[in-house]
Amino acid sequence: MIDLDAVRAAHNRLAGQVLNSPFSLSRTLSDILQAEIWLKFENLQFTASFKERGALNRMLALSEHERRQGVLAVSAGNHAQGVAYHAQRMGVPAVIVMPRFTPTVKIANTRRFGAEVVLAGDSFDDAKAHGLALAQSRGLTLVHPYDDEAVIAGQGTVGLEMLQARPDLDMLVVPIGGGGLIGGIGAVAKALRPGIEVVGVQTERFPAMYALRHGQAPETGHYTIAEGIAVKSPGQITRQLVARHVDRIELVSESDIEHAIVMLLEIEKTVVEGAGAAGLAALLHAQDQGGSRYRGKRIGLVLSGGNIDPLMLGELIERGMVRAGRLARIRVDLRDLPGALARATALIAQAHANIAEVHHQRAFTLLPVQNVEVDFVIQARGHDHVQEVIDRLNAEGFRAQRHDH
Repeated sequence: MIDLDAVRAAHNRLAGQVLNSPFSLSRTLSDILQAEIWLKFENLQFTASFKERGALNRMLALSEHERRQGVLAVSAGNHAQGVAYHAQRMGVPAVIVMPRFTPTVKIANTRRFGAEVVLAGDSFDDAKAHGLALAQSRGLTLVHPYDDEAVIAGQGTVGLEMLQARPDLDMLVVPIGGGGLIGGIGAVAKALRPGIEVVGVQTERFPAMYALRHGQAPETGHYTIAEGIAVKSPGQITRQLVARHVDRIELVSESDIEHAIVMLLEIEKTVVEGAGAAGLAALLHAQDQGGSRYRGKRIGLVLSGGNIDPLMLGELIERGMVRAGRLARIRVDLRDLPGALARATALIAQAHANIAEVHHQRAFTLLPVQNVEVDFVIQARGHDHVQEVIDRLNAEGFRAQRHDH
């Protein structure tokens, strides 16, 4: 099993080849969550993920024959990039098998590192079955994304760095997919600070490790924004490590993760993918539920990766603005007469809101024939400001209501 010595040895091997990523206090998040929140920025690694730690640690143990033959990895993207990048550095041929629906940015980045990319299956587990067969037929060494002791030891260096910087942490909150990251971090944390609390986070759509802990059959969804932790079958080694070192596992929704991504972008000016935001999502969810289990604690959060599709990020920003009341849709009923629309837009301007879009609807409405529905998408300061705009329109005889959904 993985122990502190194995992780320390991995840390020495990786020195100078993998970034000792920043670990800093977020004053704003600390104020919001009423706890001391420390962020480990693994999204700032060269491949934008912690995964290259474990990948490199495993590949440094390859024999000369294995290096000549090449390596194969099965990955939703981040492990793929870590293997491909360091294989290129080491002059080792690399084949990467990815699920067909892996984000384009991850596929492009992996190919950029010179690896051969094979797209197979609709999920990680489907791709894994194809990859195992391919590795055997071509004589390639499999670099497993999580269920390998050298890989887990490499991932554990994240926790080692966090506790070297802040040995007084009360809690570590870590995303769980296959379990390699939290397995390595948990082993280190409990060895260095036995009283520390290690909390894992999974999505409601892929709760495999949570289900195992609670004696349930894992039911998995077909899609999650946190595709980096969308694993149906955790590893055998990692199951034991989680059982031994992880105190509890939290589940978060897609909405929780979206909120956390936008908050990290807005507050910390840092881009994270869904899996990377899972830890913060758990804290935000607990606060929304009125829970106090995190309040007053000194907490280390791992921002595990930053490989998010730019188009998806754009959509999340817009949705976040809607959630915050900074972007809203108002439906206004107007008499279909010259000047009516101009009066409505003038009232919105007088309320100091900006009109981003106007949708003028005559045919698809149940209103009388001389009336029209107009949807205004406005930019506002928040929910109170949106209501102020609606009240002003209603006071002037227009029937206006919020129509975000």
